[in-house]
Amino acid sequence: MTETPRYPYVAIDVAEQEVDEASTLLFELGAAGVEERDATTLARGAAGKVTLVGSFDQHAEATAAVAGLPQGWAPRIEEVVGDAWRDEWKKHFEPFRICAGVVVRPPWREHVAAPGERVVVLEPGRAFGTGLHETTSLVAEALAAEPLQGVTVLDVGCGSGVLALVALALGAARVRAVDVDPDAVAVTRENATRNGVGDRLEADELPVDAILESYPIVLANIESRTLVELADALVARVAPGGLLVLSGILGPEVAPSQLEDIRRAFATVLKEERVCSKGEWIAVSLRREAPPPP
Repeated sequence: MTETPRYPYVAIDVAEQEVDEASTLLFELGAAGVEERDATTLARGAAGKVTLVGSFDQHAEATAAVAGLPQGWAPRIEEVVGDAWRDEWKKHFEPFRICAGVVVRPPWREHVAAPGERVVVLEPGRAFGTGLHETTSLVAEALAAEPLQGVTVLDVGCGSGVLALVALALGAARVRAVDVDPDAVAVTRENATRNGVGDRLEADELPVDAILESYPIVLANIESRTLVELADALVARVAPGGLLVLSGILGPEVAPSQLEDIRRAFATVLKEERVCSKGEWIAVSLRREAPPPP
């Protein structure tokens, strides 16, 4: 008889402001991946906390990791038994409206589009991004508010490609999508083909600071600290008169310093147009000044 596979993971409960530190520590202790659960995710986190789940290949590695974590985070080993968990999340992924005029649906669900409604078919696969998170919908809504006809968009940290596909559905001519994760790039390409836009969506792992072109619309839905680290490269990619939309930023009532850090990093060059919020998260839209008419 074949033994049922068992997959160990380490779970910890941390405050919102400790998420970056705790995630980094889990990776340093050998986690192959880290999942974040809070009040907005399908699998909820601990009340008033963020639950981080680090996956490990071996129980011995998980046990060693628990010993290296602060006891105040309540580190514990749990495990998933069998392989059914791989598709369990699909039960909760139903078609949903990500912004005005665009519905996202998984391949295993049907959706009859209303007049004028565009449908994006999304299989997240092994990449981050179903589009359900507030940070993603904030960027999608910012895209829906912009005239995209004939525009080329740069999507930095594309994940599953959901925002790139939304941009194309809203009328963008082309999208350049980049991500440091090769799995994300592969999934983005697969989703582009699935939606019949593979010839209009270019995805690769090129670092944003190595891209030479500038774009009328630049998107970056990444956690706040990484946005600040990439500030110079992101600003350089925005064409004159172009828009930069940043998300993955916690609001001031949750993390008081994040918005100010973003403003210090970006607003010295670009002009802040608006800050939108949803739940605990915000998105910041900034624009590069257009050259004066001849």
